[in-house]
Amino acid sequence: MFRFSLIFFLTILTSFSNAEIKDKIIDNLKNTNNLDFKFEQNVNGKIENGNCTIEYPKKIFCEYARSNNKVLVSNGKSLVIKTRTSYYRYPLEKTALNLILDKNFLIKKIYDLKERIVDNNLVNFTIIERDNEVNIFFDKQTYDLVGWQNTDIYQNFNITFLSSIRKNRVLSKNLFKIPIQN
Repeated sequence: MFRFSLIFFLTILTSFSNAEIKDKIIDNLKNTNNLDFKFEQNVNGKIENGNCTIEYPKKIFCEYARSNNKVLVSNGKSLVIKTRTSYYRYPLEKTALNLILDKNFLIKKIYDLKERIVDNNLVNFTIIERDNEVNIFFDKQTYDLVGWQNTDIYQNFNITFLSSIRKNRVLSKNLFKIPIQN
């Protein structure tokens, strides 16, 4: 009987602890208007890195290091990837970033999803919406968004890690302006 009581108590304690983590992640998201960070992105084994800024809802600006001036920009409606030699424009709603960059959508989903603790320091939520499956990762101590995994519109497996995260900074009004095609 003691063993059963102990197991029951530990199960309740773990559930309470995980619920508390989920609530803190949601509170952190609610209090975040924007964030900038360094990133490392692995797309089918090809590693790229750089700096990004996200402004909720649905805006992102990324500059890639050591590339042909590659930038990725979303103004909330369109997503553009531009280099010296190429220019691609997509409707944001056709990409997984449409989900990742929508703070209110993430909060709503996190309320309903079961979290998974990874390596005792990350909290993972798997979101399946329309044709997209996105794994979102949060730091278990700071409750900050620290990465995601998804398959892009070309069916490439994409893993993005965030570091040096700073929140709620003053941003330039023109940062999320879609670049023109050369």
